Formats: sequence, C-alpha cells, structure tokens
Amino acid sequence: MKDMHGIIFAYVSHPKLKELTERRTAASIPFGGRYRCIDFMLSNMVNAGINDVGVVMRESYQSLLDHLGSGKDWDLARKRGGLKILPPFGYAGPHRNVEFRGRMEALFGLADYISRIRQEYVVLADGEVVANLSLEEVLDAHIESGADITCLCTPESSEDCKEEAFYTLSDGGRISEITVGPNHGAPHSFETMNIFVMSKQLLENLLGYCVARNLYHFNRDVLQAMKEKLKLCAYIFNGYCARLTSVADYFHHSMQILDPVVRSKLFLRSRGIHTKIRDEAPTYYSPDSLGKNSLVADGCFIEGQVENSVLFRGVRVGKGAVVQNCVLMQDTVVRSGARLSYVITDKEVTINENHMLVGHSAYPIAVSKGASV
Repeated sequence: MKDMHGIIFAYVSHPKLKELTERRTAASIPFGGRYRCIDFMLSNMVNAGINDVGVVMRESYQSLLDHLGSGKDWDLARKRGGLKILPPFGYAGPHRNVEFRGRMEALFGLADYISRIRQEYVVLADGEVVANLSLEEVLDAHIESGADITCLCTPESSEDCKEEAFYTLSDGGRISEITVGPNHGAPHSFETMNIFVMSKQLLENLLGYCVARNLYHFNRDVLQAMKEKLKLCAYIFNGYCARLTSVADYFHHSMQILDPVVRSKLFLRSRGIHTKIRDEAPTYYSPDSLGKNSLVADGCFIEGQVENSVLFRGVRVGKGAVVQNCVLMQDTVVRSGARLSYVITDKEVTINENHMLVGHSAYPIAVSKGASV
C-alpha cells in the first residue's frame, strides 16, 4: 500500500506491568510463545503493503532494538524507506528529560521526519496492541467516509480501562461523544484501540496547532477538543484484540490463546504474524513427560508435566517438575521437582529444585528476568 505510512508508539510502559517492563517497554513484551507485542502491529502494516514504518522510542529500548534489528524479518530492510528507529535524541522540548506526556508531544521532535513522509495517509498505532487486522480495509473505509480521522475501536472492553477512551457513535459511524474512563454500559459505546488514520497534511496541521499551544494529549487535546471541527469516524473491529496494561491482563490474554478459536482469529493464514527468526531444534518430550492443552515453542526440553501453559523457545522442564497455568518466557529453566502454578517467568529465569510457586488467576506471580528462585 503505497498511500500509507506507519508510525508505531513503542515507548509506553504501563506501571501495572511491573516486572514485565523493568527492562523493556510494553511493546517489547514477549507474547504468544515466540512473538513480541510489537510484532502484531508491525505485521499488520507489512501485510497491508506499508513499506515505510517509524517506531517511536523513549527509554528502556535496548530490548526492542535487539528484536527489530534492521527490519529484515519484516521485509523492511530497504535502501529507501523501510523501518526507521526514532529515538528521543532529536527531541528538544522543555520536558525532554522525562517521559512523553502524550502522543502529540512524542511527535513534536519528529517534525522533520513527518515532513519527509512520501505517502498521503498516516496510520498512528500503539505498539502493545495485539490484533490481526486489515489496514487496507481501514484505509478504504476512511476514504469512503470522508473522515478527517478514522479511529479504530472494539466492542470489547479491556480488563483495566480506567484511562481508556470510549466512543459513542451516531448514525453513519460518526463519533458523537468521547469519554475517558470505565465504560458504564453507555449505549453504542466502543473502546479505542489507539489506532488512527488521517492524512499527512492534517497530521502536520494538528502538530503545528498543538506545538503553538503546548498541547500534548491526543485524545483530550485533539479528539475531544476538536470533535465539532473535525469529522471523526469510527472503524469497529470485531476480531480478537488484546491491550496489555497489567500483569493480570497479560496473563489473562496469554491463557486465552490456548483456545483454538482465539488462535484462529489472531493467527490467520492470509495475514501471518512475522517475528525475529531464531532457528531451533524441535521440542523434545521424554518418555515420562506429560503435555496437555499447552502452547510449546521450538527448542524446549520437556521431562516433567506441562498443563494449560505457554512455553517460549528454549524452556527446560526437569524430571518430576509440574508446570500448570503458567507462562514461561524464553530460556526459563524449571529444575527437577519444582511446582509452578499461575506463574509468569521472564527470560532466563531459573526455578531451583523442589521449589514451589503458587499464584492465582487474578494475581499471578511474575518473576523478573534472569532471577533465580
């Protein structure tokens, strides 16, 4: 799709993600056995034929840089355009030493980059949105409706929606009301996916307007404040959508993908999800091992029992170990006799022999990267 340029905001780190974002942003969190959250939005853009994508970063982005590399795994390693990493070094605003206060402020330092965009339309998206959607259809709907901004939304509310925007729609899909906070059953109300399509010219105009007035919040200072001046239309996405804002949220959505129906909505043959390649041998199951209703990536070594769990690449489960209702990230080692239930381990965690960790579905235990328990 030569008419659209992608910008992904990959700097957000939700406080309730705690251990999962100690050394990374939410967009870099591993998800689904072999992916990172940003893989889904990046793949959505690539599958739509978008060849130019900018990734906005702020801090704690070493993990994301290592994962994205040159962009070759998404066919974005190009001489002209392709994947562009946009760190905060060019940002010269008065708040340059603190976190971005909003999406518009994140774009302040990218004025030169935005002015060089060759495409007519721009899609702005958060990097931690897990969904498989057709951006071609979104752009077609945007053009057909004559909207100034098309806002993607979903009828399903997230677990933690205290800071999310909700749209109330009038006839024809136009947004008539925008509220921020929990949805209290308002009719025709849909939660934002924080994905927006607009023209490059409008984005530049909005950026100039906000810079001149020290406005920085997209939902409040653009959508809410200009609702009467701009034609805002909603695109309702009825597929599977997950936004990871807390540890409980992450665990809930990780367990959901054990359902074949959910997987069929998220991993489509026609629109595959691309990620960084890590060549691994097939997973080994010993004769005494037991696996039940689990998603196990390549390169694992299973000698114990694994049930209702998601195991990333390179996980080792020793003899007599029991793993139930867990998410074990890359290269986690569960030694012999250990028992885990409702536990999330980050990368390279070691659970020592005969140790027991038991959480709850609403309060899973999260173990930081590289820890030995």
